[in-house]
Amino acid sequence: MSEYSVEISEEVRNFLDFLDEKSRRICVENLEKLIEDPYPGTGKGDKKKETIRGEEIFRIHIGRTYTAFYIIIEDQKLVRIIEIDTIDSAHKKYGA
Repeated sequence: MSEYSVEISEEVRNFLDFLDEKSRRICVENLEKLIEDPYPGTGKGDKKKETIRGEEIFRIHIGRTYTAFYIIIEDQKLVRIIEIDTIDSAHKKYGA
């Protein structure tokens, strides 16, 4: 299987910049798992497909602290990270 490119939104980049070094490293390491295979049920990571506001979005848990939301643009082999939030906040907002 070919690798995917991972693109991080400006909002996510700002979120990562706000984190301490260890938390940022853990987030980046988990997001890198999406390069090999971003689909749930395959590859590494706790991934799941969600439908949020009628849109198909994927999520990956990062440790027990954060959840990243992303979309897959298959014809470009691109994973676009659109949001990272704390797990508690993500559950309140999206039930994810």
